[in-house]
Amino acid sequence: MPSFDIIKKVAPKATFRTQSVIGAFDIDVNHINEHFMGTIDLDGKQWNVGLIVGGSGTGKTTIAREVFGDCIFNGFDTGSGAVIDAMPETASIKDIERAFTNVGFASPPSWLKPYEVLSNGEKMRVQLAYCLLSGKQLVCFDEFTSVVNREVAKTASVAISKAVRRSNKQFIAVSCHDDIVEWLEPDWIYNTDEQRFFFAQEKSKDQGCKLTYTKWGEQIRLLCGKCSASITI
Repeated sequence: MPSFDIIKKVAPKATFRTQSVIGAFDIDVNHINEHFMGTIDLDGKQWNVGLIVGGSGTGKTTIAREVFGDCIFNGFDTGSGAVIDAMPETASIKDIERAFTNVGFASPPSWLKPYEVLSNGEKMRVQLAYCLLSGKQLVCFDEFTSVVNREVAKTASVAISKAVRRSNKQFIAVSCHDDIVEWLEPDWIYNTDEQRFFFAQEKSKDQGCKLTYTKWGEQIRLLCGKCSASITI
């Protein structure tokens, strides 16, 4: 059971400006520190897609790096040639074509362009394809959909969710956007606003229900024929 208790200590230099602020506002320097504590209980669970979601400054990246540090996607060497050549050397042409298509980057002429000339949406799709081709069973993707419009976020979320499940890999999105919940359909969610973990897949299986998502912060409903249960998270 991966539990975490993280304290991020900040010790500002004793400059004239920092001391002026501390004195003017009577700040205890210990209050600058950030404390994140919780549990992401994945022991023995079957899952493919997870989501760490919450507002800015609520510890999403800090928690992701603490719990899934070795699996964080840190980018790749884009080079200056065709983007298809930036994919892992171990991937075959067929593998790359399949990965590009699976994440919605399905235009062969675009595969021949350098990474730097692609749009933000295309860049994100290329990054997702690289994750699928990296050979890692688990990839944690920070700032997921942060720099793309919401239509691109929707199509990318649906595409990566399907691709990950199809390949039986594991993918964790870290995002400040709660609208992707209904598109990504994660098996589990960790909400950093409330420091709360919710394993959606397990709940739906236990009750023999189909899980349907509504906007985050409202409800996730479990539909069981004529009977239904509501879980507020």
